[in-house]
Amino acid sequence: MNQAKTADDVRRLVRDLDVKFIRLQFSDILGVIKNVEIPATQLDKALANEIMFDGSSIEGFVRIQESDMYLRPDPATFAIFPWKEGAGATARLICDVYLPNGRPFPGDPRQVLKRVVARAAEMGYTMNCGPEPEFFLFLKDAHGHATTQTNDQASYFDLAPIDRGEACRADIVRTLMEMGFEVEAAHHEVAPGQHEIDFKYADAVRTADNIATFRFVVRTVAEQHGLHATFMPKPVRGINGSGMHLHQSLFRGDRNAFYDPDSPDGLSSVAKSYTAGILEHARGFTAVTNPLVNSYKRLVPGYEAPVYIAWSNGNRSPLVRVPAKRGASTRIELRSPDPSCNPYLALAVTLAAGLDGVERGLTPPDPLDRNIYHMSEEELAEEGVGRLPASLEEAIEALKGDPLMRETLGDHVFERFIEAKTIEWDLYRTQVHPWELEQYLRAF
Repeated sequence: MNQAKTADDVRRLVRDLDVKFIRLQFSDILGVIKNVEIPATQLDKALANEIMFDGSSIEGFVRIQESDMYLRPDPATFAIFPWKEGAGATARLICDVYLPNGRPFPGDPRQVLKRVVARAAEMGYTMNCGPEPEFFLFLKDAHGHATTQTNDQASYFDLAPIDRGEACRADIVRTLMEMGFEVEAAHHEVAPGQHEIDFKYADAVRTADNIATFRFVVRTVAEQHGLHATFMPKPVRGINGSGMHLHQSLFRGDRNAFYDPDSPDGLSSVAKSYTAGILEHARGFTAVTNPLVNSYKRLVPGYEAPVYIAWSNGNRSPLVRVPAKRGASTRIELRSPDPSCNPYLALAVTLAAGLDGVERGLTPPDPLDRNIYHMSEEELAEEGVGRLPASLEEAIEALKGDPLMRETLGDHVFERFIEAKTIEWDLYRTQVHPWELEQYLRAF
């Protein structure tokens, strides 16, 4: 996906593939895909960066008096949607958002990530990231509304006929491959109705583009099968939630900077400093990587999601795991993010955290290779193991208290993200929930 196409390549493909409409896509601050659809006859205007939209209509963008925004398509992101939407084909181009004065719009999440990528380049590094997004497939009711009733009772790696979502998952994989993805694995996950599809790692911006496209494709294909796909982190109590583990590494040219063949564990000082930066800023970036009230129903002990700020070689209970492969495949696995996050912002804050550790030469604590869930509070305290925020409110406060996160996101995104999430928390905390009625209505 995202091969190095030029504007001329895009013009040729639109002509040769009989493309009738093109969706110019971008992301709002919360990670929701937006688009302006144009007929193919307007392609030259789009490629000349002349397509304008009203930014005041987009969540967290600008005020009404600052509304004019311009879309700059990235030709490398050109792709055809494999499903038919009438006569001719429909394509998409992912865009960066610019101000009328020609400057990048500071509220564009893709530009936020590009700034951190540029910072890495100044330090001599490129970041590779491989995501592992999970999702649920649910049945719909007679009115076409989503339920939380799964369409199977399968578990990890089960096959049809137990895994009745296999046909839908196979169509998702086929669609992704037609759009240029290199899918590495697809399987049923632990919980009934839960699935995971892993695609090949890429550089940070391409990975974020791929995650955004992946979520759109999954939900579209599920709809075609009469199912509802959700990336909500914890839709059903008592079973595993959905995560999106991020495998990250830094490269210097073609050399993996995380690998040191002379180190006893094969990890370089860069890898360890990067890990130390992740651990130091974990509480600060959690509001971005786990942005919903519901995200914190997943981050509880007992369901394979990390709660404690530690790292290990192989052990899956801490926040950061180092997979066994070495050489070019040396990497860390950050296990806390969930698939509801804005992928551009999530990669921006985690990359910034790791780079901060590298730049400052931080050293992580010793790896903790015990099962942290079986450790007492006293043992955790002795090891100096901290906890991730337990609620969106706590995560917002941690985000406010981390200067690196503000610097990374920029004032515009930082302030509007916190504003949106504070409203979300206030709406949640002032509701009367069914659990409260069950517990208290008859008792008091």
